[in-house]
Amino acid sequence: MDHAFPVLSFIIFFPLVGALALIFTGRDQHKVLRTTALMVALVDFLVSLILYRDFNPGEAGFQFLERAEWIPSLGITYSLGIDGISLYLVLLTTFLTAICVLACWTDIQVKVKEFLVCLLFLETGMIGVFCALDLFLFYVFWEVMLIPMYLLIGIWGTSTVRRFFGKEMPARVYSAIKFVLFTMVGSLLMLVAILYLYFYYHSVTGTYTFDLLKYYELNIPIHIQSWLFLAFFLAFAIKVPMWPFHTWLPDAHTEAPTVGSVLLAAVLLKMGTYGFLRYSMPLFPNASLDAITWISILALIGIIYGAWVAAVQKDVKRLVAFSSVSHLGFVMLGMFAFTIQGVEGSILQMINHGLSTGALFLVVGMIYERRHTRLISEYGGIAKVMPVYATFFMIFTLSSIGLPGLNGFVGEFLILLGTFMVNKLFAIVAATGVIFAAVYMLWMYQRVFFGQVTNPKNLALLDLNLREIVVLVPLVICIGWIGAYPKPFLQRMEPSVAHLINQVKAKSVMVVEMEKGTASSRFAWFATERTEASLKTVDHIK
Repeated sequence: MDHAFPVLSFIIFFPLVGALALIFTGRDQHKVLRTTALMVALVDFLVSLILYRDFNPGEAGFQFLERAEWIPSLGITYSLGIDGISLYLVLLTTFLTAICVLACWTDIQVKVKEFLVCLLFLETGMIGVFCALDLFLFYVFWEVMLIPMYLLIGIWGTSTVRRFFGKEMPARVYSAIKFVLFTMVGSLLMLVAILYLYFYYHSVTGTYTFDLLKYYELNIPIHIQSWLFLAFFLAFAIKVPMWPFHTWLPDAHTEAPTVGSVLLAAVLLKMGTYGFLRYSMPLFPNASLDAITWISILALIGIIYGAWVAAVQKDVKRLVAFSSVSHLGFVMLGMFAFTIQGVEGSILQMINHGLSTGALFLVVGMIYERRHTRLISEYGGIAKVMPVYATFFMIFTLSSIGLPGLNGFVGEFLILLGTFMVNKLFAIVAATGVIFAAVYMLWMYQRVFFGQVTNPKNLALLDLNLREIVVLVPLVICIGWIGAYPKPFLQRMEPSVAHLINQVKAKSVMVVEMEKGTASSRFAWFATERTEASLKTVDHIK
């Protein structure tokens, strides 16, 4: 639906306005800086609730559309909109940013102004990625959010040291550089693919545009789709991150400040999975269908590998980081099942992972603030001295492993159901990941919280204060709400998911028919046959 008030533009750029206001605030006025940043984040979240209130759950297309000419000579437009796929990702971003500002109230004591400016600037970039309907605008937001996250990790990360090419350097700097280099490599390949689409559209229609909705109308030949899909795949797979592109993630999570880890896990990783849904699948339907098997295998490897490596971690934060590799493997598996249940479960699991893993990073940060260590061996029996903290940690742990009644169960159940409809073996293998998740999460919880207090330093630990409880309670409410009553979430995304699957299937058939009429090479014939086989695999989707 169209809206008289440009709500999306407000949600995107209001944090940027807040960041500019902070720049002109005194560097030593920490209370004013934190209060201003919190008010900006809260207002942005409250305004974003308009999206939920006014969203038409029966409409499959984009709503809250905003469009203005930006650089007409190049076909670049300022085009925004959301559908059932992006709605909850925008809400998750505004919600968690407000939580993060409150969570870092006492955690960050050095360069407070700069930290909060980066945090609000990052929010603008993240929301922009989920709302952009012009590929040039999307790429601008995609690149913009790298800068503040690089600074958050590189400046406010941990103070440990590691050797790199024979020289010692702060681990946070190494991790920040690694994060940017991995992302930039994928981004440059995606930029090349975007430019190819730009000129290909001109060759077909005679006009230049970066409009995503117009690109959806293209029937791109299969051999071209394969190369473009691969370029987008590398950019999004690195961001997810899928195995084997995941190696930057544990380092970035481990060295980042608490709120940096929260936003990295809860939002930035979802840009990769969102990219597959918004760009790769509808733009390159035949290539996406052809990739079902090998992407599903990579997802399964990620599920099992992430769980096994998490089980042997000595650092709680690093354990949670590797659990993200496993959880995002579930998201990719459900997405490439190409069933309504699988894709809905995939989108819902993006939200679930953002809530549960973001919450886990928050509670790990709270204990780190008290003890300045995250080693499991340094703890033991702290449930006796921090019972409230232990309760919250247990809720988030059970959410992460998918306990029935909590949010993680709904997403994983839908993913396994949707996958089982297409490939029973893949679903069975993926289900073992749920078991492994229970092993490493519950074993970690038992060693940290149960038994006798093994370290005398833990006897003086203070339980959660009021501010920390206020930070965690909204997350518990959301976790319980989705687990007990997921209908409002699924209801708003279902039309968009059904439209996406039908769009992929219809365009695939059209391209196959086009290739049959014009194909002269062995490669084109092979690609056509392969796509037809993939279409038969998901032919039960109506």
